[in-house]
Amino acid sequence: MTTKRTQLVRRGLWLNYFSIGYNVVEAIVSIGAGVVSGSVALFGFGIDSAIEVTSSGAAQWRLRADKDEIKRHRIEARSLRIIGIAFLVLAAYIAADSALTLWKREAPDKSLVGLTILILSVAIMPVLARAKHRVALEMGSSALKADAFQTSLCAWLSAIALVGVGLNALLGWWWADPLAALVMVPIIVREGVNAVNGEADCADCSG
Repeated sequence: MTTKRTQLVRRGLWLNYFSIGYNVVEAIVSIGAGVVSGSVALFGFGIDSAIEVTSSGAAQWRLRADKDEIKRHRIEARSLRIIGIAFLVLAAYIAADSALTLWKREAPDKSLVGLTILILSVAIMPVLARAKHRVALEMGSSALKADAFQTSLCAWLSAIALVGVGLNALLGWWWADPLAALVMVPIIVREGVNAVNGEADCADCSG
C-alpha cells in the first residue's frame, strides 16, 4: 500500500472515530429528549444517529481491511450491504412512527435540549460528511461513499427535524414534527436500495 493510500486510510479512521464518538452522544441526547418530549422527529433523529454509528463501524471495518486487496473487495461488498440495510431499517421506523403520531394526533412538548443538539448537528455534520466523502473518492470506495452519504443524510435529517421541532416550539404546530420526519423517508429508502443493490458492483469501485 502506497504512502498516500496509508495516509488516506489513517485520515478515514480518525474521521470515523470522531463520527462514532459524536453520534453516540447525539443518539443518547436525541433519543432521551425525544422520549421526554414525545417528539417523533427527535426520537427518529436519535435512531438515525445510532444507525450512523453502525455505518461508521462498517466503514472502519472496510478501512482496516485496505491492506489486503482480496479481503478489501470482499469487505467492500459486505460493508455496503450493512450500510444499505441500516438505511432501510431507519426508513421503516420513521415512516411507521410518524404515521402513528399523526393518526393519534399526539402533540410533542417543547424541547430546548433537542433544539440545541439539532443546531449543533446542522453545523457539524455537513463538514464531517464532506471530509469523509473526499477520502471515499480518493480511495474509490463505494462503501465509504455510502457512509459519507449517511453522514450527509444525518445533516439533512437534523435540519428537517430542527424545522419540525422549532415550528412546534415557536408556533405550536404539533403536526410539523412528525411531518418533518416523513419528508426524508423516500430519500432514505432510495439510498438504502441503491447501497444493497450495489453490492455486486462495489468490488470494481474499491480501488
